[in-house]
Amino acid sequence: MDKKFNIYTKTGDDGTTGLLGGTRVKKYELRLEAYGTVDELNSWIGVLSAGNLEPRVCEVLFAIQNKLFVIGSHLATDESKTGVKTPLPCSEESIDMLEKEIDRMQEMLPALTNFVLPGGSLYSGYAHVARTVCRRAERKIVELSENVHIHENIVVFINRLSDYLFVLSRFINLKEGKKETLWIPEKK
Repeated sequence: MDKKFNIYTKTGDDGTTGLLGGTRVKKYELRLEAYGTVDELNSWIGVLSAGNLEPRVCEVLFAIQNKLFVIGSHLATDESKTGVKTPLPCSEESIDMLEKEIDRMQEMLPALTNFVLPGGSLYSGYAHVARTVCRRAERKIVELSENVHIHENIVVFINRLSDYLFVLSRFINLKEGKKETLWIPEKK
């Protein structure tokens, strides 16, 4: 018989939360901002993956979600308080996968000659929202890395992921026959 997982523990009612390793910290601490933003990003990718996307894109998004879950647990671990060292959350292969997918989609896309505004199809818009959350996660992780050790591949993966999400937004518009909205600077 499976043990039931209790959703509420009441241990956070005082405004603190426990890191992996047992340390209790305030819920507004930078570490929580970093892994909370990664969790938010993972949720937006879940919304994005609910679209009618090509199977290859869905496979990649699923792999990304799994990778983000591992990154989040890495960021939530106080390695100074636990003997457990978390496995490397981002390999060169993970970064290479994103780059190959960017290249694959870009081969089908028209060359960029202007900045594009977020929009087009609904799911292209979701990809842009995920991209902006990804950029925020990157900023939080880089800021956190000034205080605790963060493996450099995490930052590289998150940076490349935002590039992937931008290209994916364009790719979705292409596949759905939606025009991209070009940014036109105002004339004074």
